[in-house]
Amino acid sequence: MKLIYYILVRISLALTVILTGWAIFFYIAVMDEVNDEVDDALEDYSEIIIIRALAGEELPSRNTASNNQYFLKEVTEEYAVSRENILYKDSMVYIPEKGETEPARILTTLFKDDGDRFFELTVATPSIEKEDLKEAITGWIIFLYVIMLLITILINVWVVYQNMRPLYVLLNWLDKYRIGTKNEPLHNPTQVSEFKKLNEAAIRYAERSEKMFEQQKQFIGNASHEMQTPLSICLNRVEMLMEDEALSEAQLTDLMKTHQTLEHITKLNKTLLLLSKIENGQFSETSQIEINRLVKQYLTDYKEVYAYRHIEVQVEEEGTFFITMNEMLAVVLFTNLLKNAFVHNVEGGYIRIIITECTITFCNRGTEAELDSRHIFERFYQGKKKEGSTGLGLALADSICKMQGIYLHYYYREGEHCFEVRL
Repeated sequence: MKLIYYILVRISLALTVILTGWAIFFYIAVMDEVNDEVDDALEDYSEIIIIRALAGEELPSRNTASNNQYFLKEVTEEYAVSRENILYKDSMVYIPEKGETEPARILTTLFKDDGDRFFELTVATPSIEKEDLKEAITGWIIFLYVIMLLITILINVWVVYQNMRPLYVLLNWLDKYRIGTKNEPLHNPTQVSEFKKLNEAAIRYAERSEKMFEQQKQFIGNASHEMQTPLSICLNRVEMLMEDEALSEAQLTDLMKTHQTLEHITKLNKTLLLLSKIENGQFSETSQIEINRLVKQYLTDYKEVYAYRHIEVQVEEEGTFFITMNEMLAVVLFTNLLKNAFVHNVEGGYIRIIITECTITFCNRGTEAELDSRHIFERFYQGKKKEGSTGLGLALADSICKMQGIYLHYYYREGEHCFEVRL
């Protein structure tokens, strides 16, 4: 998720909490103020009635034009003592003039006349519809929230993109940066000290990576030369010794074994160096390659090499598979998978190559049951040791796929070992 989305989500949540709390506080404050005003009016009205009752004057009508009502009744001393002197409450009161009940604020008070008689006066006046008030406040709060959220989002998007522009420039430069190739220098002027430090750190990291790349490249080149040259000399000397007619059969056998060992070491050295080059990112050039044509081209050669094993090959083309990658690595990847299908097959077995527009799958019979998919792409892992195998073919294929951003998957189905390459 992008940074701007994180900011907007958190601001939205914060606004929700703040506005909800504010709405609750606002509602309580409004109701307190309304109740205070109504209670003052009830107190004034009750005082008028009490004064007239104590003075023996005529009491006002029980129902006034403002829908105020009062009820006066005599009570016992015990009742008066057991009750609060003044009590406020909200309740529903019937309004005769309207013929319906309405919410009202009620004041109940007790007083005593000169004859030591106790009276209970209940005064009621219609109040506002609290449910209507709640709905009105809720509606306006939602409206206010939406407006504030939209304004906040617009302001934050503008502020973030304006202030975070140096970060996006840096990220774009890092995305395009390729070690070992000519890259554009970072041009990212900014007055923000944190972004300046980030720019400097990115440049230092790039320079350090370029330096390490060149050192590794030089090391691999030197290692290739320093190791391959002595190995080639040793192989030539062994071949010269094998041409000596004075050798006994036992000596010739030993020399042949030595020759095979040197060839294996040479092959292993070349594979390890190639693997190091791949992991070091020394194959940056890419082009679009038709895998159908490439596989058919090398399939002919492998059929001739392994003709003695009588392996039948079926190519099922359900589409044309194009892939954009380094051509040399494509050859290494698919020839390794093709060779693996021949080497780890059974005598008189078969190979199925299924090609679609986005996948290619190599399936072959094998002498082994299902292989361990957790370790099959590890270096030097071999389910069953094959003569001449370095144990690096699948590790090499996996490394190429990871570097090129494609997917290599192994599965076992109905006696077939299958390796699938998918975009």
